[in-house]
Amino acid sequence: MMHRRSIFVLVLCAATALPALAGTARYAITAEQVAAAVADRGMQLSPDQVTFFTSVVSSASAPELKVKSIDRMGAQRAVARIECADSQQCLPFVVALNLNQAQQAELAASSAQQTPRSIAQAKPSPILLHAGAPAVLQLDGMHVHVRLTVICLENGTLGQMIRATDHDRKQIYLAKVTESGVLEGRL
Repeated sequence: MMHRRSIFVLVLCAATALPALAGTARYAITAEQVAAAVADRGMQLSPDQVTFFTSVVSSASAPELKVKSIDRMGAQRAVARIECADSQQCLPFVVALNLNQAQQAELAASSAQQTPRSIAQAKPSPILLHAGAPAVLQLDGMHVHVRLTVICLENGTLGQMIRATDHDRKQIYLAKVTESGVLEGRL
């Protein structure tokens, strides 16, 4: 009787576990899918030019892949960072691409076109404190709060650590620029 109950419990557990296992199906992402995603980005590759560093799986049988970036890795190779359009379907992954000479030139040309735009978009932060200008230094300790008038030794932007000195120039402080004319440091 005890043996029958044990068998019944095992069969019942197996029957309830099978639908859960079926819901967690994983599908391997193939080199063909990666080559198609890279082709959508404008670079034609054959699947044999794609090398996976590890096996990559998805919860969907045919996920939509998006190429985030392609960076050179030596003379004839590149690294592509890829992710699923639906982040629930797969984790981001990296593959190596073996490039022929035409693809190498195409990658170099696309990199050269993207660099000036990224440089143009980066605007320098405004300088809030200039070297030689007076500023208020707020020093905070465990039970002490001190305010000093100091002279900046460097130009500083918001959040930047700069050097400042007291009027006698005997002590040098390293402090963070928090606003125009104000520095914060620790005791």
